[in-house]
Amino acid sequence: MFTGLVEETGEVVSFHAQPESWRLKLRGKLVSEDLKIGDSIAVNGCCLSVTETSKHTLVFDLLEETRLVTNLKNVDLGSKVNLERSLRHDGRLGGHFVTGHVDCVGKIKELSYKGRDVMLKIETPKPFRKYLVYKGCIAVDGISLTIAEVSGQTISIWLIPHTLEMTNLGDRKKGETVNLEFDLLAKYAEKILMDQDRSK
Repeated sequence: MFTGLVEETGEVVSFHAQPESWRLKLRGKLVSEDLKIGDSIAVNGCCLSVTETSKHTLVFDLLEETRLVTNLKNVDLGSKVNLERSLRHDGRLGGHFVTGHVDCVGKIKELSYKGRDVMLKIETPKPFRKYLVYKGCIAVDGISLTIAEVSGQTISIWLIPHTLEMTNLGDRKKGETVNLEFDLLAKYAEKILMDQDRSK
């Protein structure tokens, strides 16, 4: 479980196919502290287990499915990725509950300054439109953000300078994809209602 509060941006050192998986190696100074094999790290919002670690580097093995359904398939040498360690039982919850299970990828339609503020617009796949709620929570590349506006399949999000400085969103461009995770409570509510309808 994560909070969506990115601790640092890491750098991709390598990403290549192995006989049984894909191997991703990252450089991350902060999140590599006190790290153990098997610990969970959210990488662009995708929960991955550490398989190797050394000073300031982390290694993960990815399933083909993980690579295909997230934007990690687009990372290359030097790419910046958002990193967050899993939530500690004695930690503060400042964002919202994020599982690290990416639902889909969305496409950046706009990332531009509106006066002193920055507006991010993302187009989501049609089947997930039901989870788009005004002032609702969403994780974008693992970042806990608030939806400011919903228009069809497109959401608008206002970004503060701190978010742009601490995450990889400051380097993103129109047309690129972002990992999306929708509110867990909404998905549970949907399942309960569907089961109730079936039982009638």
